[in-house]
Amino acid sequence: MLFAILLGFIIALIVVLLRSNSASTELSATDFSDAIAEARHWNERLGSQILTLSGTDKASTQALADASERHTASSAQIQSAQTPRQAALAREAALEGLYYIQAAREIMELPAGPALPLLEGQQKAGRVTEERTITFEGQAITASPRPTHRTPNYYPGGVVAGRPVPAGWYSTAWWAGALHTGMWAVGSAVLFSSMFGGMAGADAAADAAADAAADAAAYDGGHDIGGDTVGNGDILPDDGGGGFFDGDMGGGFFDGGGFDF
Repeated sequence: MLFAILLGFIIALIVVLLRSNSASTELSATDFSDAIAEARHWNERLGSQILTLSGTDKASTQALADASERHTASSAQIQSAQTPRQAALAREAALEGLYYIQAAREIMELPAGPALPLLEGQQKAGRVTEERTITFEGQAITASPRPTHRTPNYYPGGVVAGRPVPAGWYSTAWWAGALHTGMWAVGSAVLFSSMFGGMAGADAAADAAADAAADAAAYDGGHDIGGDTVGNGDILPDDGGGGFFDGDMGGGFFDGGGFDF
């Protein structure tokens, strides 16, 4: 009798577990389907905008080129996505492209169009609120709240390799290396603190870089990191002694060469 009761309990438990697992699988499949559908929606909207616009100057042409690169990246991610998170990354890439479209339309004095959802970390990253030029590793880098002949590279704001990068216009796409490798140069904290320190609306970027530098110093104890001297701009792990801006970053993130995934 006791054995029969125990057996019945075990069978009931197995049935409950199987149903729970089945429900979880169905929910996951539904989440993935919804996420892919949303990614495709934004990707298609981006594609149609790219086809109907042509740049009128250096800044708008660059913004449209960046939008096209994001469309290519999003399309590739949609094709390879197998999880809701991967689908969400495809959506994020498409939305980034649409922010570039908005920037181009603003330059060409066209209506910006409907408001877009915020990108991940965009609100935290803030935006450039004043023009500022710094020198980093012998290269002058300018940030501006508006496009100028010296600042044709737009970034919509967001988190790159764990650090907030403010929305704004820049003389060079200095964040592209970290976006490509997923790592910042060891000396990049100096760039962040010089570029954004004390700038209203962009403090989070400088603070995050300072915290990262302090953590790295505490961990390393002042010794060599990644096989080279701290502050020379090498990327972890040692990249062979090149500087932060050395190399073409895999064919050029913003030169139409596409983004590697």
